[in-house]
Amino acid sequence: MENNIAHNNGAYATHQIVIGYILWIFGFTGSHRFYYGKPISGTIYFFTLGLLGIGWIIDLFLIPSMDRDAGSRFSAGVYDYTIAWALLTFVGFFGIHRMYMGKWITAIIYLLTGGLFGLGYLYDFWTINDQVSELNQGLETF
Repeated sequence: MENNIAHNNGAYATHQIVIGYILWIFGFTGSHRFYYGKPISGTIYFFTLGLLGIGWIIDLFLIPSMDRDAGSRFSAGVYDYTIAWALLTFVGFFGIHRMYMGKWITAIIYLLTGGLFGLGYLYDFWTINDQVSELNQGLETF
């Protein structure tokens, strides 16, 4: 994909900084932190409304470093992180993001159970960056 070909300080770009800033608008939910592979702080932001808004404002200036960090931690390849995140966010309960990643068995299970009753959906918010990275490296995942 074209956005994966662009270089990010010598590494292939995996995440898009524009998406990071768009998610920052909803940052009191921790969405930008989940996107950049920071599930623990994303969860804390979710339950504290972005550390009562203070962390949310500070993150406006931290997004470029989070973007660089994600570019060095995760592997670019045929599966696009932004597409996987968009599918997870908007239709994750139906397993469409898992279909995109070729995980047909769990995709059908998600489709029939509402994302395993929401628990699988939450699990994927914590792990989708790693799942996409493993697929891009050619490693098998369920």
